[in-house]
Amino acid sequence: MSDQSTGAGWFAGRAPEADADLRAAIRTGRADAPADWPTEAVEGGFADDTEAYYETLRAAAIDAAREAVAEREGADDQQLLHAVRAMDDATRTANELAERCHEWAGTQFDAVEPGIDGARTLADREPSDPVEERVVALAERIDDLASEADDLRGFIERLAPEVAPNLAEMAGSVLAARLISLAGGLDALAKKPSGTVQVLGAEDALFAHLAGHGSSPKHGVIYTHEYVNGTRPEDRGSAARALAGKLTIAARIDHYSGDLRPEIHAELDERMATIRARADGEESGSADGNEEEAR
Repeated sequence: MSDQSTGAGWFAGRAPEADADLRAAIRTGRADAPADWPTEAVEGGFADDTEAYYETLRAAAIDAAREAVAEREGADDQQLLHAVRAMDDATRTANELAERCHEWAGTQFDAVEPGIDGARTLADREPSDPVEERVVALAERIDDLASEADDLRGFIERLAPEVAPNLAEMAGSVLAARLISLAGGLDALAKKPSGTVQVLGAEDALFAHLAGHGSSPKHGVIYTHEYVNGTRPEDRGSAARALAGKLTIAARIDHYSGDLRPEIHAELDERMATIRARADGEESGSADGNEEEAR
């Protein structure tokens, strides 16, 4: 909406039939203060009466909303969101079907391997009857699904550093994509506090805790990060908080500026080194104590 200081109404300088201009007025315009827009539109010759003004306003608002939604859905972070969800769906379905295929194939073939690798081996077999043909055909579909999941992973690993360079550098492309997916987009992730980022993916455990049925979760999907799962259990809470704090900063930098900031990654490395040094110090102290006792 352009500046309405001319007094000609919200759609000043625009024709009622100019759809693109009206959408722009809705999406980009502004006004210093509220005004009687319908009256100004009629007096300025934009509409014959207030009813006609409201009809035009409604149509323009709907068009502007559709345009904004289409742009948002086409954004790169949304493509990353869809890609990681598709990868997870393909992987889960392939594994479930592989279990079914293994059971079925065991009635037809000898020494059938379980899992995706077993299905891929079956897919190369030459069936000799209608039942074997169906088992082999199922194995081929599993192979296709697993291959698609691999291709999607490769796509994510290429796209994530472009969409969220700091997040991908810090978390790895796939975990970065999962965080964006769980949050609903990079914009939404950037606006979340670090405590929420820390438990993304552990919503069931969190709700159970809030209902008094369990302990508070220390981490969600960030557990897959080496800085969390590679830290001793008693220090994982501290590691998860440190990682979540830096991931939150990384997401905000990616959303609002998009430039790679090496310093935040160095800060995380230093913090994790401090946390892990606790274990080394305690082990050293324990060893010294045992040595003293032996003397």
